Amino acid sequence: MSDHVAGNSEERFGNWGRWGHEDERGAANLLTPEVVRGAVGAVREGTVISLAMPIRGATSGPGASRVPHLTGRPLPQHFMSMDGGDYAAGTGRIKGELSVADDALMVSPHGTTTHIDALSHMWRGDSLFNGHSANRVRSYGATRCGIEKLGPLVARGVLLDVARHSGVEHLPASTRIDAGMLEKTAQAAGVEIRSGDVVLVRTGWSTVFAVDPDLYNTEQPGLCYDGARWLVERDVVAIGSDNIAVGALDHGGTFHGSVDEDIHMLTLWEHGVPLIEMLWLEELSRTERADFLLVVTPLPIVGGTASPVNPVAIL
Repeated sequence: MSDHVAGNSEERFGNWGRWGHEDERGAANLLTPEVVRGAVGAVREGTVISLAMPIRGATSGPGASRVPHLTGRPLPQHFMSMDGGDYAAGTGRIKGELSVADDALMVSPHGTTTHIDALSHMWRGDSLFNGHSANRVRSYGATRCGIEKLGPLVARGVLLDVARHSGVEHLPASTRIDAGMLEKTAQAAGVEIRSGDVVLVRTGWSTVFAVDPDLYNTEQPGLCYDGARWLVERDVVAIGSDNIAVGALDHGGTFHGSVDEDIHMLTLWEHGVPLIEMLWLEELSRTERADFLLVVTPLPIVGGTASPVNPVAIL
């Protein structure tokens, strides 16, 4: 039985109904076998680069403070569940000679590690993406549009290195990346955004945390509504960036723009385009490669609103 709120009415948004009223994958449907085969053509060297920040537990020392994170969100908790002095559940001995170590990891992905947002992460009124009822998001998880519905993303990745194009290590905190900036960056790199791409926008802001954590969390450069709309209108599968929220943050860590201009609403809710946040794009930037094969595989967390990821660029 359908639990749609608006999917079958005249009230439609973006990609609602495009892949059927029961769809929960959104723009990931653009990754047809033909599109994936075409993306493989972006591999020219075979170099593999991870685009993820490290997950560094907060309980074993001060190390976590060196990893960018959003103030107020619980940091990852990493325990040694066997042969660990701070959380030992047993000796870990095998036949009295060998030892084994085991881990326990607790992660709240949003704002604390490289992750991808599920389409159930944010919604408006009573509806998730595609008109699914928001009542299906509860303490036991999201039974509609959870991260497990997304599946692996294997696509052509495109880096729009706005910071490098602007000639700076990182963009000023007040920078709002609009369509014009994205278009000029793409033209300078000699790349055209096409349907089925995953676009990564580099601000350089991830490097600020190590120098000034307070500055990092006060305000952040990122996409404005105009820039994000330019991307979704080109049928991208996902959008990623090296800041907290892909979209720009105003002073105090609030989303830039009005509710109607919210980047998460435009991408996740209207167009079913997931966001990849808190990427580490420094090594990729140094290669000066604008296109590559990108593999992003969310953990199949049933009902999850996000998943930690280790995106891999294959040049």
